[in-house]
Amino acid sequence: MQEDEFEMEAEYDFSNAERGKFYRPGAVFHAPVYLEPDVDEYLTYLAEKSQIDMQDLVNQWLRVTMRLFDTVERVEA
Repeated sequence: MQEDEFEMEAEYDFSNAERGKFYRPGAVFHAPVYLEPDVDEYLTYLAEKSQIDMQDLVNQWLRVTMRLFDTVERVEA
C-alpha cells in the first residue's frame, strides 16, 4: 500500500466522541474562488500596477459589475 492510500477500518469506535466540538454558531464560510491561469495572471498584473491587493481589485470589479447589472435591470423594468 502506498503512503497516500488510506484503508478504511470495518468499524470505528466513537464512544469518546464529543458532539458539536467544532461547531461555531454564527460562523461564516467564505467559498474560495479559483481563477483560470490567464485571468489570474491579468488580475495580478493589474493589482501590481495599481499597487493594491488583488482581492481588493477583484472586489472592486465585482461591485462595479453588480451596480451595472442593477442599472440594466432598472432600465429594462
